[in-house]
Amino acid sequence: MVRVKAPTLRANTKDELVKQLEELKTELSTLQVQKVTGGATNKLSKIKDVRKSIARCHTIHRQKQRENLRKFYLKKKYMPLDLRPKKTRAIRRALTKNEAGRKTLKQRKKDTHFSQRVYA
Repeated sequence: MVRVKAPTLRANTKDELVKQLEELKTELSTLQVQKVTGGATNKLSKIKDVRKSIARCHTIHRQKQRENLRKFYLKKKYMPLDLRPKKTRAIRRALTKNEAGRKTLKQRKKDTHFSQRVYA
C-alpha cells in the first residue's frame, strides 16, 4: 500500500477511515512477520511508512471526532474542559466584560444623586 496523505483521509467518511486503518494494521502485521522470518530489505523499510500512515489515520479520526463534539456542544451551556479554549490561567479566571462593568448598589446611588457637574 502506498503512503497515505492527510487530505485524502479527510475526504473519507468514518467507516472508510476505520476500514483503511484495519487494512494498514494487517499490512503492518504481515510486514513484521516477514521481518522476523528474514524478508527482503525493501519490505523492512516499508514498515516505517505503514506505521506513519496508521498514525495519520488515528490523527484524522480524532480530529473529526473533536470537530463533531464541538458542533454538538456549541449551543450547550457547558462544554467539556478539553474542548474549551486553553488561553492562560489568568485570562480564564479574569472577570468577563459584563462582570467588570457592573456597579454595586451604593455606587449606582452615588452616581445618580451626585452626578458629574456640567460647567459652561
